[in-house]
Amino acid sequence: MDILSAIIMGIVEGLTEFLPVSSTGHMIMTADLLNLSGDKLKTFEIVVQLGAVLAVALLYWRKYMQILRHWRDVKTEKRLNLVHLFLAMVPAVVIGLALHSLIKEYLFGSQTVLISLVAGGVLILIADRKNRKITAETMDDISYRQAFGIGLFQCLALWPGFSRSGSTISGGMLLGTSQKAAADFTFLVSVPIMFGASGLDLFKSRDLLASSDLGFFAAGLAASFIVGLISVVTFLKVIKRVRLSWFAYYRFAIAILFFLLVVR
Repeated sequence: MDILSAIIMGIVEGLTEFLPVSSTGHMIMTADLLNLSGDKLKTFEIVVQLGAVLAVALLYWRKYMQILRHWRDVKTEKRLNLVHLFLAMVPAVVIGLALHSLIKEYLFGSQTVLISLVAGGVLILIADRKNRKITAETMDDISYRQAFGIGLFQCLALWPGFSRSGSTISGGMLLGTSQKAAADFTFLVSVPIMFGASGLDLFKSRDLLASSDLGFFAAGLAASFIVGLISVVTFLKVIKRVRLSWFAYYRFAIAILFFLLVVR
């Protein structure tokens, strides 16, 4: 891997990690087009994912500080607090830790990613077209029950290619939140859980790291961070005016391209 390839991969990661389009599918296709492969690539993908996570942490740092300042205020559901975050994280953390090795062994193939691209798109269409009563216009309106339900939907993201934001935003909408509230809550919850997951994977891959890799790892992380900032800010503006189903159609188009480039 050279610096240019690292930057391209970082840009793709930053663009897709927090959109409901599957960053995994895009990263696999990009790596295939750049003729990249091997264990070193997997470690690099973990590093650039952290760049995107850092971008979201920066965007929501005031909200995290507000939650931490009011950490004792957990008896009311009227304002987002630590209980909401805990309820949303527990299902994926428990299932992810229990099935980590099985997921790595059986769900990281190109065919399974192709299926999840389509399945995630179908879920988005169902959520977007279902008639529902919105009970949470903002993420501060989200109830404990809705937070836990969104956490259950987040478990679908353990299937590579399904998309964390796609599954949780769709889940939130099905449970009565607005698109914007579901997106904000998704991004807020994703930071601690992705830091944990990426940190664990990076620790397990520590033997593959070398000082000679620092250049392209840093380039990829920086590109992912900068593009991630732009991507999330833009998405939060667009989601107020655009139906989520457009992302489903995009996923179906990408699934066809993924089939032609990777699976075949």
